[in-house]
Amino acid sequence: MKADRLLSILLLLQTRGRVPAHELADRLEVSVRTIYRDVEALSASGVPVYAERGRHGGIELLAGFRTDVTGLTADESRALFILAAQGAHAALGLDAALGSALRKVMAALPAPYRPAAEVTSRRILVDATRWKGGPQPAVDLDVLQDAVFADRRLRLRYRHSGAKEPSNYTVDPYGLVSKAGVWYLVADRRARPRLFRADRVHSATLLPDPVKRRPGVELADAWKELRRQVEERPGGLDVTVRVRRSRLDMFLRLNASSLAELPDDEGENEWVTVRLSYGFVREARQLLQFADALEVVSPPEARAEVAAAAASVTELYQRVGEGRS
Repeated sequence: MKADRLLSILLLLQTRGRVPAHELADRLEVSVRTIYRDVEALSASGVPVYAERGRHGGIELLAGFRTDVTGLTADESRALFILAAQGAHAALGLDAALGSALRKVMAALPAPYRPAAEVTSRRILVDATRWKGGPQPAVDLDVLQDAVFADRRLRLRYRHSGAKEPSNYTVDPYGLVSKAGVWYLVADRRARPRLFRADRVHSATLLPDPVKRRPGVELADAWKELRRQVEERPGGLDVTVRVRRSRLDMFLRLNASSLAELPDDEGENEWVTVRLSYGFVREARQLLQFADALEVVSPPEARAEVAAAAASVTELYQRVGEGRS
């Protein structure tokens, strides 16, 4: 609707200052000509807006002009109060700021919308952490945040999964991402995107050099590329197993990081079906520790891998026995 678009232009200009007409057109998915017509409509309604053409031109509000209109619809006001669990805000040191911001938003809402927004905040909660994931280690995000907001390079001492000692990296940060309760630093190293788990960063040093990001690449772009690499990583393996109910809790705790989904645990059958996801077939060998309470259903290569691991253990015990006799 044109009224919504006019309000969006007004709020964008109020927030951003001077904005090129083509950028407004891209954001609102209309033509540049439509943007100029909307600017004329705003000006005719009394809004002190003007356009400057040329290389450094753009559309801008008269200095000092502000509007207190929020422009929020009923659904938009409810959406603001559907928030993720407090963990992400607390990790960034913003939990108190979040509460303050929501109080201000509530005060600015049109009176008819306030009851619905308040009820929404009490009835809907989004918790991004996984079930039975175990306690997450404390993560110090201060230096990482400083680098992200100051556009500075970082020197990291970072320990990869399975490595005994950390490695040194100089990286160009794009930003921080919280994925299922785990914080990641998204950064370029030698002009290629890399993902660093914040809880594996042993130390981080802010460098005086300005960040060197790839032109035109934003955090969302880099994250999309990295996420695709992880999700489409070759060698991935989906494994289905059946676990005795008496050992299910222990199995879920020890395999939380490999769970593809939570099992349907509402029945009373002795066996519960669980689906796991491994990066490589050899990782299925860890299932051997539940050999007396677990059956590998599929795929065949996972069954073969667990059987091979069991055979290796049997052979080892036989050798030990022969050595003692």
